[in-house]
Amino acid sequence: LVSGDAESVLIDPSLALVARRRDFTQPDRILHSHCHEDHFAGSHLFPDISWHYHEADLPAACSLDALMDLYGYRDNIARVWRRRLVEEFHFVPCGDPVPFRDGDIFELGGCEIRVIHLPGHTRGHCVFHILPDDVLFLGDIDLSSFGPYYGDAWSDLEDFERSIAAVRKIEARHYATFHHVGVVDRETFVARLARFAEKIETRERGLLEFLSEPRDMAEIVGHRFVYRPGDETLFLESVEQRSMSLHIERLQRAGRVREVEPGRYLAGQ
Repeated sequence: LVSGDAESVLIDPSLALVARRRDFTQPDRILHSHCHEDHFAGSHLFPDISWHYHEADLPAACSLDALMDLYGYRDNIARVWRRRLVEEFHFVPCGDPVPFRDGDIFELGGCEIRVIHLPGHTRGHCVFHILPDDVLFLGDIDLSSFGPYYGDAWSDLEDFERSIAAVRKIEARHYATFHHVGVVDRETFVARLARFAEKIETRERGLLEFLSEPRDMAEIVGHRFVYRPGDETLFLESVEQRSMSLHIERLQRAGRVREVEPGRYLAGQ
């Protein structure tokens, strides 16, 4: 919650807010760093104020069908997830969401929130620089040991890499993640961001080693480059396939992987 003299803004209302609804101050507007279920799960508590999204994620806020397109899940996974979005994460279509863009500034009276568009996680993913407290809210550039998540249909690996490089250059006194880590100083942020980014290289290096003999996508998914062996989630296989497909596509463009027969890939020229 960012409070100025004139307005207050709530950023990314989560499920935790639902349990606190009776003792929470009514904000004047809600800003979403991106359109994912855990970042809008508490927004339904505030139906009478403006909900803001980056223009690239705006369609997913307006319709459940468009939100499902963002994830890209299929078949039974899609049916189950569609139901959970409504029942567990309280998705309601936003009839008139307000778009924002890179560089927009929300003036709250004595403080401001600056929008910085850093896509990759979703097309519209943004971070927010809050001044004068000098806090950079990182959204889902979350510095976690899991590493960058680019497993949705609206995710982009190379956009995420560019965003990581860009966010490292943003000087702030405090850096706040939505997940896991919380609030850290500049030195800790830089160190954790380097480890976070390294996960991309680790996945790609592991994939190249695995493709020392021809493999199909089912084998690649089964090997678990994103999740750990033994992990179980509803969308694990979809995320593995989408994430590693992005790696394979760029390794093919670079001439480091080739398709030796339909659907089977091998590292090397």
